[in-house]
Amino acid sequence: MRTDSSPGTLPAREHLPATDAGTPVLDVVIPVYNEEKDLRPCVRRLHEHLTRTFPYAFRITIADNASTDGTPLVAARLAAELPGVTGFRLEQKGRGRALGTVWSASEAPVLAYMDVDLSTDLNALLPLVAPLISGHSDLAIGSRLARASRVVRGPKREFISRAYNLILRGSLQARFSDAQCGFKAIRRDVAQVLLPLVEDTGWFFDTELLVLAERAGLRIHEVPVDWVDDPDSTVHIVRTATDDLRGVWRVGRALATGSLPLDRLTRPFGDDPRDRDIQDVPRGLARQLVGFCVVGGLSTLFYLLLYSAFRQFAGSQSANALALLVSAVANTAANRRLTFGVRGRGGAVRHQAQGLVVFAIGLALTSGSLAALNAAGGSPAHSTELAVLIAANLAATVLRFLLFRAWVFPDRGAEQGASTAVAPPAPQAPAAPAGATAVPYRPVPHQPHTTYQTTQIRADEAADAGWRDATLRLQPVHPHDNDPGDPR
Repeated sequence: MRTDSSPGTLPAREHLPATDAGTPVLDVVIPVYNEEKDLRPCVRRLHEHLTRTFPYAFRITIADNASTDGTPLVAARLAAELPGVTGFRLEQKGRGRALGTVWSASEAPVLAYMDVDLSTDLNALLPLVAPLISGHSDLAIGSRLARASRVVRGPKREFISRAYNLILRGSLQARFSDAQCGFKAIRRDVAQVLLPLVEDTGWFFDTELLVLAERAGLRIHEVPVDWVDDPDSTVHIVRTATDDLRGVWRVGRALATGSLPLDRLTRPFGDDPRDRDIQDVPRGLARQLVGFCVVGGLSTLFYLLLYSAFRQFAGSQSANALALLVSAVANTAANRRLTFGVRGRGGAVRHQAQGLVVFAIGLALTSGSLAALNAAGGSPAHSTELAVLIAANLAATVLRFLLFRAWVFPDRGAEQGASTAVAPPAPQAPAAPAGATAVPYRPVPHQPHTTYQTTQIRADEAADAGWRDATLRLQPVHPHDNDPGDPR
């Protein structure tokens, strides 16, 4: 996962205005690899559906990532025959690489993709992109696991899909229901900020994108879909599942260490009720209480285990001090990240120092309780010591939460809101990456005077973060253009 890019402030969501017919509002990308059999019926069916039902101008981009069969020739013919169809070829495989490169190069305000097998019913396409056009949501996904979805597939794929989503929920706290459905859309302004942070170039690409978007507080809209399994799918299930699990581990580690600058991905919602100044309602108190209780319960268990271990070779006071010190450091770090949402390393030393002060107060309470117990009972049983320590820790926990909230991690939302209200940068003229060349395909026999305008990108350029931020206009060359050399 890329951590060297600093995301900027996202603009406020706005309804996309109707534009001229020549400017596409929606760019539907179809990533393909050796799909000469299914590509033509897929594109023709999608083009007919969009022409008949979609109220805005659109474009269909065939993202050919290093096909070795007749897929490039089929794509060339489709681009020559159908208006609004264009192509893009990369010389290296990877669905994520193809999507990231084409989305970064597209000027359409709404970007979508779907699998070439068209397993998802196209009637869900307009409901998918409508919340993005209206400004309601930032991303949209088709869900096969929603209650209203109607899905036809075998038990093996059903089990794998549900198990994978359970893993995402348990390990990455993902709240979206279906990460693997090949039917997704994103606003271009959001994609430009998120794509530089996504590292995966294969099948885990869109899952990683969704997790980052959700952690950044962006809104993800889900659409129930009708979906029929493709029995001829070329996806290697075992290899894909293994790569996905590796991706889950990598993303989870990056989120746990706070190495991603997601806290800087802010969007001025404007009418978000969480932004309103409501009197006598502490901001985020309920969520912080839940997080603090979970961290506190785990810390108490950790503390008791440490105390029992240290008690084997030390006295009760020494064992208590050592156990409380180690658990206090872990508790402060966990509350900093999980309860109060402080990411990154800035201020970590100061927070730990303040946490040690809070630890000293807790030490005084627990040590005083042990001293009183020893004075009263002489040599109390180990179970009695644990009971007294639990009661003392409960009292220290309440005090710790109050000190954490008011002193160690105070709410500075108002100050940050005033300092981070930055106007979005003015758009600049797009520039193509160095080394990008327009390579025409060989004219097809029945269309001797038409060419297929595509762009060939080296793998190192496609993976470069700078290229991801560049914008390159992709326009089809139609047979009816007056000037065959017009680069539109």
